[in-house]
Amino acid sequence: MAKKSKKQQAGGTPATVALTAAGVDHTVHSYEHDPAHPSYGEEAAEAMGVSPDRVFKTLVADVDGALTVAVVPVSGTLDLKALAAAVGGKRAAMADPVLAERTTGYVRGGISPLGQRKKLPTVLDESAGAHPTICVSAGRRGLEVELAPADLATLTKAVLAPIGRG
Repeated sequence: MAKKSKKQQAGGTPATVALTAAGVDHTVHSYEHDPAHPSYGEEAAEAMGVSPDRVFKTLVADVDGALTVAVVPVSGTLDLKALAAAVGGKRAAMADPVLAERTTGYVRGGISPLGQRKKLPTVLDESAGAHPTICVSAGRRGLEVELAPADLATLTKAVLAPIGRG
């Protein structure tokens, strides 16, 4: 059984533990998750009072048989064709949710691009660079982390590409 750090024991998630271990400046935002809300990302933006253009959702797709993480603004959708092209693939489709949860170690609506159980190739929508900070899931529903897009890209080794549609 893996030993948990004091931070994890105190309620930290693998994502927040990874940020702290890397010494990255970040702010954790917590809010009461409403299971009846139709969109996890829009709920986060509303609860934090942040523009949906600055709140990014983490989606897991299958690109030519390989799971790939896409991080796009909640105000838009993922362009699967652009995602495939960004990683040198031909075809992309949304991954099976159960497989995405098992592979990342997070539940749907709480999948973070950080601290995943298995590190997956990651593509961050280039619109992130237009903001000094963006928010992504901190690893559970009702918990977001705000950080500089460059720090997110560095920690996840993300490719920046135009994968979102507005």
